[in-house]
Amino acid sequence: MKVFLVAGARPNFMKIAPIYRASRKVAGVNCQIVHTGQHYDYEMSQAFFEDLEIPKPTYFLDAGSGSHAVQTAKIMVAFEKICEKERPDLVMVVGDVNSTLACSIVAKKLLIKVAHVEAGLRSFDLAMPEEINRMVTDAITDYFFVTEESGRLNLLREGKPAKRIHFVGHVMIDNLLYQKRNMKNVQGSTFKVRDLKPKGQYAFMTLHRPSNVDDKNTFMGIAGALNEIARDMVILFPVHPRTKKMMAQFKIKFSENIKLLPPLGFKESLFLWKDAKVVFTDSGGLQEETTALKIPCVTIRENTERPITVELGTNVLAGTTKAGILKAYRQCFDKVKNASIPPLWDGKAAERIWKVLKKTSS
Repeated sequence: MKVFLVAGARPNFMKIAPIYRASRKVAGVNCQIVHTGQHYDYEMSQAFFEDLEIPKPTYFLDAGSGSHAVQTAKIMVAFEKICEKERPDLVMVVGDVNSTLACSIVAKKLLIKVAHVEAGLRSFDLAMPEEINRMVTDAITDYFFVTEESGRLNLLREGKPAKRIHFVGHVMIDNLLYQKRNMKNVQGSTFKVRDLKPKGQYAFMTLHRPSNVDDKNTFMGIAGALNEIARDMVILFPVHPRTKKMMAQFKIKFSENIKLLPPLGFKESLFLWKDAKVVFTDSGGLQEETTALKIPCVTIRENTERPITVELGTNVLAGTTKAGILKAYRQCFDKVKNASIPPLWDGKAAERIWKVLKKTSS
């Protein structure tokens, strides 16, 4: 069975790494990585492959940046060429980026089966480009691999056959636990950021969503809340290029207690946030990873497509106002006391995926 495993943005690689590693133990599977180039910087990508212990992609599509339409179209044209030439038996996509949508459509029109890892997640916010990608991908998927119960229920409500929905756990957590185990052997000695970790309590933050950083009033409110929280503890903040640009444009000033860092690789980020007192984020992945390690998380968004992190985990949804963020910050430490790790977030999701595929394709 020839499988194209598609990734385009940095979070995708964290998801495909355990899937690729697990594929090497499955007889009769030829799993090839396709990098669409949706987010691409040569040095960062090379470091990421090494960080995640996966080989260079078999195919690199070099899509680059552009509007959603331009980027999606470029990926589709390039991906169609390799699919027509190589005729894989299955195209496996992960997450909810433009590459997920583009490669699913190409595969389906060529009568190649599609597997969607992280299927069924919904924010119910059509202003989010990712929500459109999730919905359209799931409309044409053959194998739905879901990470949490909400994903299964959403797909059933949308009329998807129960026999095609497979609750396997979360490959993002597979990667997290794998990397955390490996980190014990090096204890941070190889990381450039090891000297940045404060000795006392500290926080870690990521912030990059256009809805948060592209609107001046919203961004200023978020910065005001974080500056106030920084009176309690140092906040380590790897700054996304988009955020850096808008900080300059809006003249956003952060407290001296908020340490602005360059973008970090996965391992360096994990080395810092795994021991944080609290994590502030607007990303999807960190909501889940902090839940898996039982670290308080304040999500600076109005909604989340990962409700289990709020229902069972350590995540508190703050909204984007100064008052909402400060309130969530005060609540998050109490919430962690009763938090639990969601079912099947045990580091074995990738193995379950291949068991399903082998069983259904034989």
